[in-house]
Amino acid sequence: ITIEDLGFSADISQETLARTTFSKIRPGDHVNLERPMKSSDRFGGHLVTGHVDATGHIRGILRRGDMTIFTFEIPKDLAPHLVPKGSIAIDGISLTINDVQGNRFTVTLIPHTLKMTTLGFKRIGHMVNIEMDIIGKYVEKFISLYMGRG
Repeated sequence: ITIEDLGFSADISQETLARTTFSKIRPGDHVNLERPMKSSDRFGGHLVTGHVDATGHIRGILRRGDMTIFTFEIPKDLAPHLVPKGSIAIDGISLTINDVQGNRFTVTLIPHTLKMTTLGFKRIGHMVNIEMDIIGKYVEKFISLYMGRG
């Protein structure tokens, strides 16, 4: 990583380019950057690793008073990981899933989240990075090994 006066630069692997929206980012585009939690800090949220599983698309944005409901669509093979009231990270933002319909799901964003993250800049059709819940991925892996499918 090289830190400069007006930003920084970093190397990106082929794996990252293949799984994320980074191959589409242009100078001036917004990205979410957040320092990781130290293991000694008080835990008060979802477990997010920063490892993107796939990309998804925004399929709906509905404003209800101060709240904004986003509908996202993800690849069908990730749909089994969607759990109502479960966690998901979208562009690195840890969120709670409201509702699930197949490979589409909704989340509700408060004004602060829209103001402080890139989701406030996004529109219907925009691509986003998706990180599925890490606990669910481990449970699926362990069960598949136990059942002789892994």
